[in-house]
Amino acid sequence: MDEKTFKLDMVAPDRIVYKGRVRSFSSPGELGAFQVLYNHAPLLSSLVVGEIKFTDEDGSTKYYATSGGFVEVRENRVLALLDAAERADEIDIDRARESKKRALDRIKSRASDLDMARAKRSLERANNRLKVAQRTTETATVS
Repeated sequence: MDEKTFKLDMVAPDRIVYKGRVRSFSSPGELGAFQVLYNHAPLLSSLVVGEIKFTDEDGSTKYYATSGGFVEVRENRVLALLDAAERADEIDIDRARESKKRALDRIKSRASDLDMARAKRSLERANNRLKVAQRTTETATVS
C-alpha cells in the first residue's frame, strides 16, 4: 500500500457510494471547494451541490455529482456523508435534461404558489448532474 494514500468512505442514505484508499479528494464545501491530500489537518465541512472528484490508489480519477452533505477529515481518513451521489457514468442524461426543463418551466411560470428557492435548487442540481455527466465523454475522448 502506498504511504501517500488515505481511506475514503462515501455514504449516501441508500448505499455505500465508495469505500477504498485514495490519493486525493476534492469536494464542494459550503465556504468553497477544497482538496484533501495525505496528512491533511482535521476538518469538518458541510457540502453544497457540486462535483466530488477523487483519484484512487491506482491513479484513476472518479467524478460524482452530489447535492450536499458533510465531510469529516481526521487521521488520514475522509468520511463523506452525502445527501445523494451519482458517479458520472451513472447519470441518466435524459432524466437530468428533463429535470432542468421542468425547473426552468416552473421558474418562468412565476406562478403565485411557486416556491422559487426550491425551483432554483432543482435547476442547480440538474445543471450539476449534466456537468458531471460530461466527465464521462471527456474521459472517453482523452483515452
